[in-house]
Amino acid sequence: MKKLAFALLVLAPLAACSERAQDKTAEAADAVAADANATTAEAVDDVQRAGERVLGAADNAVDTAGDRIEDAAKDAGRELKEGTRDVRRETGEGLREAGNEVDGR
Repeated sequence: MKKLAFALLVLAPLAACSERAQDKTAEAADAVAADANATTAEAVDDVQRAGERVLGAADNAVDTAGDRIEDAAKDAGRELKEGTRDVRRETGEGLREAGNEVDGR
């Protein structure tokens, strides 16, 4: 009997809650869940945007490096052409001078 009385004392306040109070409690719980879901969605969006910015920056860095390598290769090619032209000219002059010395000029 004591157990039954104790159970009635514990359950009586819960049963006494009006339906309106129960509805308000459910609404509050729903609002908390909705806020948590919205916050989680915003966090996911923030992480995605940050990842996209990082990938964009990396892509730009790779493009810039590629452009610099291409420019350096072009510069090296120009310098090689000029150097080859100078060597040909100097070789030709040396051969002429050697030929002149052989001919006795």
